[in-house]
Amino acid sequence: MIIETTNLNKTFKQAVKKPGLAGALKHLVSQEYVSKEAVKDINFSINEGEAVAYVGPNGAGKSTTIKMMTGILHPTSGKIQVCGIEPYKKRMENAKNIGVVFGQRTQLWWDIPIRETYALLKDIYEIPEQIYKDQLDMLVTLLEMEEFLYLPARKLSLGQRMRADLAASLIHKPKILYLDEPTIGLDIVIKKKIRTFLKELNQNSRTTILLTTHDLEDIEDICERIVIIDKGSLIYDGNLQEVKDTYAKKRAITIEATTKISDANQRLAAYPELEYEMLENNNGIKIYFDRFEYRATMLLNLFSQDYDILDFKIDEPKIESVIMKMYTGKL
Repeated sequence: MIIETTNLNKTFKQAVKKPGLAGALKHLVSQEYVSKEAVKDINFSINEGEAVAYVGPNGAGKSTTIKMMTGILHPTSGKIQVCGIEPYKKRMENAKNIGVVFGQRTQLWWDIPIRETYALLKDIYEIPEQIYKDQLDMLVTLLEMEEFLYLPARKLSLGQRMRADLAASLIHKPKILYLDEPTIGLDIVIKKKIRTFLKELNQNSRTTILLTTHDLEDIEDICERIVIIDKGSLIYDGNLQEVKDTYAKKRAITIEATTKISDANQRLAAYPELEYEMLENNNGIKIYFDRFEYRATMLLNLFSQDYDILDFKIDEPKIESVIMKMYTGKL
């Protein structure tokens, strides 16, 4: 296991100040605190080369977990190991194994060309010259950075900065890449480029990726496994497709015919639990069904025997709807 957590807990003390002048004066003399459990008994492990989505509502404990993985925070109790070491005990050694990208923050030096930022990172990570050159050339090519490589960070667009930050986090060839909202605020073209790059990085270089995001298209494009956390506790850990197969029962089949479908009521009378709607001009029908109760082929056959079928399609549920139900406790 490249990442492993065992009964991981993190509790913060938060100062409580009562309202008004009296409350402020009392707070200066004697402070009161309440405990907030940000992470509660989290147990999971990640194998080398996996791409895992770590998701949950705001305040669920995602960022706290990642900060413990990077060594910024130490656990209140329990254990966390990254590449066989406890991050907060050996922060320098841990830093050589990881790359981190925060969508709202940059690690680039603001007023110097990003090429010089990479040269500084080369010295910080003590990267041999040829390895540095080969890695930088690869990143510049894959992330299409040639046009802004010599610009200072302050002159980059958001999409350019995000690509530059990705390169900075990977310049030392880390085993693990932590991504926190890597495509936030980007246009669809840049999002696609970054998703494609991350997918290729995971598949070709076997870089382990842990992704936190609210953009569920990021998850479906990059990850095969999803870990869901809510109120500090882990509520699901499994294959992304299995989430949809297990919890997303509803499907829809749309059937289009060359002529009007005039007898849908009669054909579906034996299945009163099915919902349907007619398409424009009644030349088609959309039927909603439970995939565990009905086969799409059976519904198609109800109409194909007497109508010339022009086209049909089956709509799969989006992972967004499934995760929303998990967040709200409906699953």
